Amino acid sequence: MKPRTSLRLTLRRMTLFALAMALAVTGVVTEGFSPQAVAVAQQVGPSGLPLPRYVSLRANRVNLRVGPGTNYAVEWMYTKSGIPMEIIQEYDNWRRVRDAEGAEGWINQSLLSGNRTAVAAPWHKGKDVQINLHREGNRGSPVRAILEPGVVTSVRACNGDWCEVDAGGHRGWVEQAQLWGVYPGETYSD
Repeated sequence: MKPRTSLRLTLRRMTLFALAMALAVTGVVTEGFSPQAVAVAQQVGPSGLPLPRYVSLRANRVNLRVGPGTNYAVEWMYTKSGIPMEIIQEYDNWRRVRDAEGAEGWINQSLLSGNRTAVAAPWHKGKDVQINLHREGNRGSPVRAILEPGVVTSVRACNGDWCEVDAGGHRGWVEQAQLWGVYPGETYSD
């Protein structure tokens, strides 16, 4: 397997992407921002969809390949549907993806779904950390459940600070910064 990328670098890219997207969408002048940050916000893949973007695995068995085609070696096999993936590149019917641990490879588009999922604080996996699932999208709201780092959730909506999720039969709100599978500041509804 390839070495894992730095979480700090990934968060920096996501923050730059979110900032550049906000500037591009609102038409704010981008003077003073790096051309790279502005270019990321305007990047569209051959499919006509934005890059990068989050999706999830459609099937229970999905091969992550080292290149865009079945003639390339399988580097990893995912054995659970619903795992979030970040599409970072497109080639024909193949998507180069990154998982929450930083592993990258190629997956056929037919094995990916537009359903949004997220992983609760994967950077804290294996640590004694709890992620609160609140009744409403604020810290003062009652806690409905405690999520362990690494739990996969279905994302129903995000308002830029909080995301409404389903996790193990519990529905509630988690701070957006505690999820991998949504961009900082991103708004979303299913």
